[in-house]
Amino acid sequence: MAGSRLPAELEPMTEPTDADGGTRGPLGPPSGPGSAGRRALAAVLAELRAVDGALYAAVAATSTPTLDRALRRLSHAADHSKVSLGIAAALALSGARARRAALVGVGAIAVASASANLLGKRLVHRARPDREAARVTVDRYVPMPASASFPSGHTAAAVAFATAVGVVLPEAGVPLGALASAVGYSRVHTGVHYPGDVAAGAVLGIASAAAALAAAAPARARQPNTFTAW
Repeated sequence: MAGSRLPAELEPMTEPTDADGGTRGPLGPPSGPGSAGRRALAAVLAELRAVDGALYAAVAATSTPTLDRALRRLSHAADHSKVSLGIAAALALSGARARRAALVGVGAIAVASASANLLGKRLVHRARPDREAARVTVDRYVPMPASASFPSGHTAAAVAFATAVGVVLPEAGVPLGALASAVGYSRVHTGVHYPGDVAAGAVLGIASAAAALAAAAPARARQPNTFTAW
């Protein structure tokens, strides 16, 4: 009949739109470009965390009694960048160029430590790994830090020092890079960090070294013979 209205249960249903311009069913979650992107990002992050946890578990499950003591000692020695600062002290006694390398290296450590501990760990409150659940052997244990897990401050500082010194003193780059890599791995081996924490610490260390080198460049340019390289 003209002008008559269908019963409500037979009215055609229109799907409501969300803020992203997508549509959603009466009982379903919002769908659209924005929500799809968020779901994809969440899925990728979940899978990366799964890979990170699997790598941590694989390291924990691998028996390495010969390496356990050495890596535990290295991890201890890297506390508060003691290894890097000791190397810097030795470099400071080895000539003007090595002294410049030591100074910029210590500056890079300061930038990396501040960035990791005052910024990174406060922004990303990632819990430390559960060593007991992963069955990390007690022979590997170092004290479990109370701070957040992400990123690895030990790795950030070691990589920052190695990178900065390696730019100024290229012959030191390879051995210091190998040492920084060992420090980073020791944090996973001893069970206090996930591999992802170490990877993020390495990236932060490189960025910190670049910042320290950039800060040192103006002072270097004011010295005589500014046309010479580091």
